[in-house]
Amino acid sequence: MDTPSSNSAPRKRLAWFDDVLLLGIMAVLAACGLIYEYLLSHYAGRILGALEAAIYTMIGLMIVSMGIGAFAARKIRCAFTGFATLELLVALGGASAIIITATIIGFGHQLPQLIALNLGLPQDQIPDGGFIGALQQAARYLPYIWGVVLGLMIGMEIPLIARVRQSLSDEHLLHNAGTIYGADYIGAGVGAALWVGFMLALDIQLAAALTASFNLLAGFIFIWRFWHKINHAKLLLAGHFIVTGVLTTLVLHGPQWEQDFNNLLFQDKVIYSKATRFQQLTFTERLRGNHLKPVYAMYINGRLQFSSDDEQVYHTFLVHPTLAASARHDNILVIGGGDGLGLKQIFKWQPKQVTLLDLDADLVSLFKDPSPDMPDRLSQALRQLNGDALNDPRVKLIFDDAFNGVDKLLAEGNKYDVIIVDLPDPSHPDLNKLYSDIFYRKLKELLAMDGALTVQSTSPYHATKAFISVGKTLESAGFNVDQYHHNVPSFGEWGWSIGTIGGRSAKARLKSLNTLNIDEAWLTPGLIHGAFEFPGNFYQNQDQIKPNAIGSLQLYRYHQQAWSEDQGLTLFK
Repeated sequence: MDTPSSNSAPRKRLAWFDDVLLLGIMAVLAACGLIYEYLLSHYAGRILGALEAAIYTMIGLMIVSMGIGAFAARKIRCAFTGFATLELLVALGGASAIIITATIIGFGHQLPQLIALNLGLPQDQIPDGGFIGALQQAARYLPYIWGVVLGLMIGMEIPLIARVRQSLSDEHLLHNAGTIYGADYIGAGVGAALWVGFMLALDIQLAAALTASFNLLAGFIFIWRFWHKINHAKLLLAGHFIVTGVLTTLVLHGPQWEQDFNNLLFQDKVIYSKATRFQQLTFTERLRGNHLKPVYAMYINGRLQFSSDDEQVYHTFLVHPTLAASARHDNILVIGGGDGLGLKQIFKWQPKQVTLLDLDADLVSLFKDPSPDMPDRLSQALRQLNGDALNDPRVKLIFDDAFNGVDKLLAEGNKYDVIIVDLPDPSHPDLNKLYSDIFYRKLKELLAMDGALTVQSTSPYHATKAFISVGKTLESAGFNVDQYHHNVPSFGEWGWSIGTIGGRSAKARLKSLNTLNIDEAWLTPGLIHGAFEFPGNFYQNQDQIKPNAIGSLQLYRYHQQAWSEDQGLTLFK
């Protein structure tokens, strides 16, 4: 006959096993919960073209929802059954949220075309606005709805685990909450590390399915260990096997399905997409017939970056006035412009060296040495567009954040005859600092006294305050600034700011320009001179517009205000 003392050791070992198991499960689920937050905000930002505020909105919504879910967990009678059911639902919802959202948004975008096709309506009578417009707008909020739903369920996990631990051993009661929250915080930290180090470069749908698989695995382990304490255990186990099949399908086919639905958001045919560590790249093709070349366009996070039909308009105005205003053209710095289209124009001036500083090595690689999975016709078109400039031996590539990369160039004591800043618009806080007074002061230290600098400065007509603010920020950094503009059909009226730090202003230097001594058939001195002309009242309110001091987010707010009514997939450079 066993005595109490002989049974206490095995029971204690079993209790410790259960405890470690539950805390391990809690840590894994915390990691999954954090990754779901990032995934949904990531989707809203990359695919829907939402502002960076989407990240903060999503995290805030999910935190509030988790709090409500923690309160709601009190209504679940059986903690064991509730937890097993919860992991099944979280796995299913987490894995399918992205693909369902992409399906609904893609269908909503195509609905007017489908109605017009079935009713035989001409193109100028395609239905728009009203119910269809409301449906399309509502669909863009789906990621946030999923965030609330998942947040509610994730918030229930900690209270249910706490009740399970308490029911297994009263010894845990004293430190129950502290121990579980400790596992939760550590797990969340691991989840953040996994996201940054691994999942950020994965397809969003694949990352969602992989994350959900850990929720499902936690459910399997929980059912196996506490089988006799779970109501309807067989039914829940069957549900886990069914969802396993769903996850397997989504891992194998989900990324392509999601991409197909995302492609419906673009007017032209999507022929290649790539998710890099920093952004979603999409290339489209429009066939024109009559032996005309196809039109290729590139989008970053849903925003148009260039169209092959008119990119030369943008890049000739970005490059040639700047180099014409500079005394020398030997050593040139380009910040951004990883597609190499600006480099093609720069090399018409026969520089000795061009340093290109860009954050995304994968983007540059697509234009320098295209991936084997890219269609041959696209890779050939891209290399033709940039004149294979990225493979020119005079190009020095640096992959770094521009803010930090410029510091390294300063530490090396570099000086440049020309600096061209070709960055995306300041549409979120991270980019705002690259349009700040501090950043421009750094560039001033890099620029030769007789050199010139140009910054792409968004649209002077769609975002007037933002455009003027860029010029005033350059002035606050010590530049003598002029601004100019021209119509780029894909973008509308676009503008640039050009600055010098010694001698005459760029506009004064260019005033005597009668000819461009380069191989340039399109841009003329007359077009350059005319680009510096604005309507007489254009700058009448400039005293009310502030420069973009570092940390102020002033330019970001101007830009956000100007484009808030035009958020979409084809408006931004």
